[in-house]
Amino acid sequence: MAGVGALNSGVGSLVLSLIDYQVISYPESTIKNMSKKDLVIIGGGFAGLNIARYVDHEHWNVILIDRHNYHSFPPLFYQVASSGLEPSSISFPLRRELNSRHYRGCTYRMGEVSAIDAAAHTVTTQYETIRYDKLVIAAGTTNNFFGIPDLQKYVYTIKSTPQAIRCRNEVLDRLERAALCTDDPERRQRLLTFLVVGGGPAGVEIAGAIGEIKRYIIKREYPGIHPDEMRVVLVEGADALLKAMGPKSSADALEGLEKMLVEVHLNKTMKSYADGVVTFADGSTITTDTVIWTAGVTGVSFTMQGSDVAAGRGNRWEVDEYMRVKGVDDIYAVGDIALLTDEKYPHGHPQVAQVAIQMGRTLAYNLSHPDSPKAFRYKDKGSMATIGRNKAVVDMGRMHLSGRIAWWAWLLVHLLSILGMRNRTVVFINWVWNYFTFSTGLRVLMRPDKYPIRKNWNE
Repeated sequence: MAGVGALNSGVGSLVLSLIDYQVISYPESTIKNMSKKDLVIIGGGFAGLNIARYVDHEHWNVILIDRHNYHSFPPLFYQVASSGLEPSSISFPLRRELNSRHYRGCTYRMGEVSAIDAAAHTVTTQYETIRYDKLVIAAGTTNNFFGIPDLQKYVYTIKSTPQAIRCRNEVLDRLERAALCTDDPERRQRLLTFLVVGGGPAGVEIAGAIGEIKRYIIKREYPGIHPDEMRVVLVEGADALLKAMGPKSSADALEGLEKMLVEVHLNKTMKSYADGVVTFADGSTITTDTVIWTAGVTGVSFTMQGSDVAAGRGNRWEVDEYMRVKGVDDIYAVGDIALLTDEKYPHGHPQVAQVAIQMGRTLAYNLSHPDSPKAFRYKDKGSMATIGRNKAVVDMGRMHLSGRIAWWAWLLVHLLSILGMRNRTVVFINWVWNYFTFSTGLRVLMRPDKYPIRKNWNE
């Protein structure tokens, strides 16, 4: 028996020695991967994708979290909302993009981050908790309703692809129901009144797109509706449209919208919306079933644990010139949700795609070169907005363009900015076809069937 015990002991020692040998004999590539640090990015927009693409993948395991499994192109949400483009034309699967050679194996995790624990270095979604060595908040913005009670329950917004689809369906629904409503003039007028709140680029563009429906589509596809019965109204609380652009662009936008048969009211602030009646601060009212809200944005909210740091003005995180969130270690913020102030931008940088792209690339460089980081300096490449067919405005430094040439510039820049050659091709074909025929097969009212109740589905 003693011999058997000795034999067992010897076998056990041999097994342990083999295990030890295997442990210390991992392939070099595996050891190198284990030595990487985890970089977690919240948000798969312009900023998040640029960081994931340009950061040094030899030193970082990149984990990108987004509530949607696709990247969207926000500047063209209004075209989805007005039946100009199909949703898939401006959306790109994140998994397919992250699997390409540019991203070299970045990991995608679906989820909506609800809490950040700065002390434990973790982020929590509705599905899991993920640890990080460095965290980048690039979640962007959502709609800001300025404290108007219950407004978000009754207005339509275009800050995401699902919101744009909902808006498209409701616009088409109003037209279809108005065509059937022949015995109630008040109800018919209510159905055919479309109110856009907010005179920024999104507001101007969606108002112009619905104005095109009134000018070109109604008489072709809705013979029971006279174009004059349809009313498109744009209200802006400031004294000019496109305040972030120059005065020439503001004036051109106003003139262009009026030619598109859009009523524009400046210095008009919305106070409430109830029972189909919009009330303004000056006491005037508009009766409508369709209010499209583009008046403001605010940063996506998170609960910050393990630190006293909180988001600042506009729910944006205050950062230094290296995009580090002030007052907390190992957390960065970029894009629309970052508040970086300097002499030129005392109230923060504009919340536009170019800022997000440039911030993302600068932070990717800094994370890859921690010994020689670069301070962020925004290079303004200009601003542009489209008003309608052959009508757009462009500001590039001291140069101002308007009309057809600005419209072609707008088309080219946006076409080249869309991810994927297939998407660009589809968008280009759609634009060309619509331009010459005034027709599109996208004005189809498709509502999804109701799903069974699922406890793990979140809104």
